[in-house]
Amino acid sequence: MECPDRCAEPANSLTLEEAQARIRECVPPLSDVEDVPLKQARGRVLAESLTAPFDLPPFPNSAMDGYALHHAGISNHADASLTVIGTSFAGKPYDGVPGPRECVRIFTGAAIPTGADTVIMQEDVIRETDNIRLAKTVTALANVRPAGDEIRRGECLLEQGKVLQAADLGVLASAGFAKATVTRRLRVAFFSTGDELRPVEEPLDFGQIHDSNRYLLHGLLDDPAIAALDRGVVPDDAAAVKQALLDASQQADVIISTGGVSVGDADFVTSALAELGRVEFWKVAVKPGKPFAFGRIGPAWFFGLPGNPVAVMVTFRLLVRPALLRMIGAQARPPLRLRAICRSQLKKAPGRMEFQRGQFEADGEGGFTVIGLAGQGSHQLLGMSRANCLIVLGAGNAGVKPGDSVEIEPFLEFFQLTSL
Repeated sequence: MECPDRCAEPANSLTLEEAQARIRECVPPLSDVEDVPLKQARGRVLAESLTAPFDLPPFPNSAMDGYALHHAGISNHADASLTVIGTSFAGKPYDGVPGPRECVRIFTGAAIPTGADTVIMQEDVIRETDNIRLAKTVTALANVRPAGDEIRRGECLLEQGKVLQAADLGVLASAGFAKATVTRRLRVAFFSTGDELRPVEEPLDFGQIHDSNRYLLHGLLDDPAIAALDRGVVPDDAAAVKQALLDASQQADVIISTGGVSVGDADFVTSALAELGRVEFWKVAVKPGKPFAFGRIGPAWFFGLPGNPVAVMVTFRLLVRPALLRMIGAQARPPLRLRAICRSQLKKAPGRMEFQRGQFEADGEGGFTVIGLAGQGSHQLLGMSRANCLIVLGAGNAGVKPGDSVEIEPFLEFFQLTSL
């Protein structure tokens, strides 16, 4: 799929909405599918809509332990008496037909005998050997789950694009599906750039830091629908960066890098992307995360994230995650946003949309409150670790006073690709 021509136009600091729209226009869904056993399908994206092959439940069954009877055959008053002629167990139905003054002992989930249409709960009868006496009145059709009560044959069971979760696997199993046709796993290669980065296993010399970004990305991409390919750390060298991009483009559908997309003398990623492929846009007017590159190298789509770890997480959430969901064919869902009363002062200069780390909680009256956390720098990852939401501040916002209403995005399972 070719990106529209206007995507190639130079763009200085696109708004978040403009950047999201351009990525959405450029990135196509995958067309390749595969069949997977049901037990391996959680988190995968259903590639076709499925209809119910039969009614669910497939037969009328009891919702209670009790006695099945034909309602028209009783006088429906408290001293009605019936003879118990058999038992219907779940999986072992009674194959006779009760008469007007007869009933069948029945257990939850068992098939309703032919001719019966009502179940009276066992606690509402008085059992006397092989007879029961109704201790209270019973309405017709009570405690009976009719065939097709959940879904009728031929109706849509699950829609294409559904991210399969535990309940969905149960639904498919109940309908007799032993496997699911899903979008194939998306191959995502990722690497960090920077001469200062060292693996966590190695000691640090002065001026060096451990590489945290690859561990962030590993966690963000740890999803059943993703095949993540860790390409390690690439030094600040133009030839090395180009080779890393070329190698990744031959192995993956998507390439994600961190660092090297700013304007420093050692930032080679964006120039390498322009030389090897196509830069669709470069800057986005958000904080943290302004230096963000999007483009294409051969068949692979490229996302160049900033080097600071908080910016990595925020731009992944805002720009990469929606693209990955689109590529695997998942149904689009906007982020959950809530209103909350801010209990702390938040500093912000007008100009860019900003996402600050916060902690929110219920106020006990159906609403929410939130506080901003100390350490809002894009390099300060500890604040993100302690946060449970992002506070969303619009481009024109000039700061927040205690008592002001703000918009928040709760994390929940915030950064997982398909678990929402």
